[in-house]
Amino acid sequence: MSAYSSLAGRVDAIVMGASAGGVDALMTLLPALSESFAVPIFIVLHLPRARPSLLADIFARKCRLTVCEAQDKEFVRPGTVYFAPPDYHLLIDEGPQLSLSTDELVHHSRPSIDVLFESAIDIYGARLLGIVLTGANDDGAEGLAAIHEAGGITIIQQPDSAQAKQMVVSALIRNPAGQVLDLHGISALLRTLEQGVTA
Repeated sequence: MSAYSSLAGRVDAIVMGASAGGVDALMTLLPALSESFAVPIFIVLHLPRARPSLLADIFARKCRLTVCEAQDKEFVRPGTVYFAPPDYHLLIDEGPQLSLSTDELVHHSRPSIDVLFESAIDIYGARLLGIVLTGANDDGAEGLAAIHEAGGITIIQQPDSAQAKQMVVSALIRNPAGQVLDLHGISALLRTLEQGVTA
C-alpha cells in the first residue's frame, strides 16, 4: 500500500465520489478545510435525477471554501468545491473547464463517479487525487483504478466507517493499492494541502 503522510506539492485537483451516506461523510470532510486550501474539488454524489439539488446551498453555509453546482463551460477556479448537478455527468475538459453531459447512465447513475474520475485523468494525470466514499453500488471502482494506473493518488474510505460499504469494498477490490482511511484520517490528509500545513 502506498501511504502518504502529506499531500503537499503532489496534488493539483481532487475528485470525490459517494452515494448512500455521502452527505454525512462530506459534512465531516469539507467544513474542516480552511480558506488557504487552494486545490479544486469535484464531487459526484448520487441523487434523485428528477429533483433539483440543494447540495451547493447546504454546504456553502457550512464551508469556508466557495461551493457551487457545476456549470457547463465554467473555468475551474482554485479552492472551489464543484458538485455535479442532478441528471448530468460532470467532466473536466482542457482549460481546465467543466463540461456537463447527458450521455447514457453509467452504473445506473447520471452523474457517474467513473465518468468524472476518468475525464479528470486526461487533464491532471499523476497530480490527481481520487477519493471513494460510502455508497451502495460499484460506481467509482474503475475510475479510481484508472487514477492509480495514471500515477495519481487514491484513497478509499475504511469500509467499517462507511454507512454503506459496497462502493468502498468494490473500490478496494479493484484498487488494492489505495490508501484506506476513516473520515478523520482523510480529513487530516486533505488539510496537508492547506498553505503552511506539512503533516
